[in-house]
Amino acid sequence: MVTYGFGTSIDLPFDRAVEQVQEALKAEGFGVLAEIDVQRTLREKLGKEMERYLILGACNPQLAHQALDREREIGLLLPCNVVVREVEGGSWIGIADPQAMLSVSGNPALDELATEAKARLQRALGSLARARTES
Repeated sequence: MVTYGFGTSIDLPFDRAVEQVQEALKAEGFGVLAEIDVQRTLREKLGKEMERYLILGACNPQLAHQALDREREIGLLLPCNVVVREVEGGSWIGIADPQAMLSVSGNPALDELATEAKARLQRALGSLARARTES
């Protein structure tokens, strides 16, 4: 995995994986503000084909509010991107690491919030990994 995110593969078809990801995010206080269908966009704009690939813009309102109070420009790095990608045998879920993303600000007042956001997102991802082994 890359240094700016973390992820896991799950044994669910793409559409079901998207539903499970949204439920896991909601359980940790995140809502999905945006959905970017990369497959459709590349097909429509460039005539290129690829696997199903969705980018979800996830936001925890409490954490976002606190971050914006500490640094107004931090909105340039929000929301947290979550990728759901179709892979052979299931789906891959990847999440941008809030600590890596917010570290570019150089503002130590954001460290605690980034740590909290990362913990919540890791719990959401962990619940998906557990769900695949329990079903």
